[in-house]
Amino acid sequence: MSGVVFLILLLLGLPLAFTLIASGMVYFAQNPELPTAVAVQRMVAASQSFPLLAVPFFILAGHVMNCSGITKRLIHVSNLLVAWISGGLAHVTIVLSALMGGVSGSAIADAAMQARILGEPMQASGLSKGFSAATITVSALITACIPPSIGLILYGYMGNVSIGKLFLAGLIPGLLLTLVLMLVVYLQARKKGFAPTQANPPSFKQILEAINQSKWALLFPVLLIVTIRFGIFTPSEAGAFAVLYACVVGRFAYRELTLSDITTSLSESVSDIGMIMLIILASGVVGYAIAYEQLPVSLTLAVTQVTEQPQLILLMALAILLVVGVVMEGTITVLLLTPILVPLMQSVGVDPVHFGILMLIMVTLGGTTPPVGIAMYAVCNILRCSTTDYVKAAVPLFIAVLALVVVLALYPPLVLFIPELLF
Repeated sequence: MSGVVFLILLLLGLPLAFTLIASGMVYFAQNPELPTAVAVQRMVAASQSFPLLAVPFFILAGHVMNCSGITKRLIHVSNLLVAWISGGLAHVTIVLSALMGGVSGSAIADAAMQARILGEPMQASGLSKGFSAATITVSALITACIPPSIGLILYGYMGNVSIGKLFLAGLIPGLLLTLVLMLVVYLQARKKGFAPTQANPPSFKQILEAINQSKWALLFPVLLIVTIRFGIFTPSEAGAFAVLYACVVGRFAYRELTLSDITTSLSESVSDIGMIMLIILASGVVGYAIAYEQLPVSLTLAVTQVTEQPQLILLMALAILLVVGVVMEGTITVLLLTPILVPLMQSVGVDPVHFGILMLIMVTLGGTTPPVGIAMYAVCNILRCSTTDYVKAAVPLFIAVLALVVVLALYPPLVLFIPELLF
């Protein structure tokens, strides 16, 4: 009954947090042996986690970066490096996704931000609306696995997996995603006759000058990974450091961050943080119901009766995540399904770090596909692009991403090489 309530409220457009709370309370009402006070206790308990402090800090850091000049300089470096390739600004948005990481906490927010910044210039450079929208939306997949992805932090918290290992494990898949998407965009741009926005590649001197101007922005992800790997900061402390770093760089290095900007960043962050944390609290109630019903155990038994091959089970789980990701935002999918799927993966011998990277890519990909992809509609609305044009341009990108995910699933060392080397 609670599952039916959840689906009905979701289809009616009720905010996800309230949908979760309502369906969770229906479950408790159906089971009189469970005191309602337990639901409240689980909501409170869901917030009592030190690693969760990383979430609001990184979200605030993302907003401060946009105001401090860091994002602007990352766009400049990206443009210089790849605007001379066929497809021009389409490559810029891909490289920018790789440089930014998922600091906003949502691939949808990252895609929307890039659509507002690069959407019109991409079309003005000769790229079609559908091609521009598809590239911006699908490139947001990169932010799902490049640190400091909020999705990886939430997965690590819900699945009791090392966040430091997840950050390192996302580097190679993130780089491969970047290269694969750039290759597809290049081939499609040549096929459609889209000219580059710069006639010639940059000189070595120009690259050095751009890197020097943007060194503080480019140093951010390096410092993040190094400090977490060597135990200088926990992920939560790294989030606080990220906020301080963005403020110091914006105020004293780039001299662009003002008190008004900080106030605006705080205001916008409060809204984003409140939404995400309310979903996390609500997921505590649903998570308790999942554990009480022993759904992970039941799912494990059901799947292992079909096949005991770990790779087949992994591919089945990824297919399920793609379908779920179409109708639900990535954050809520991670919060709901991680407690169910991680025990299943561990029971058949799949490394939870390996699975976490693939899970984040698949749930994010779901948001970029029809019929209910949330990121797709967000970007198409901003660029005033029809869904038909978007889908036509996005199909080659979808095929390339799915092919890469299969390769990553069947060859775990591509994901686990760095964390196993450094931990």
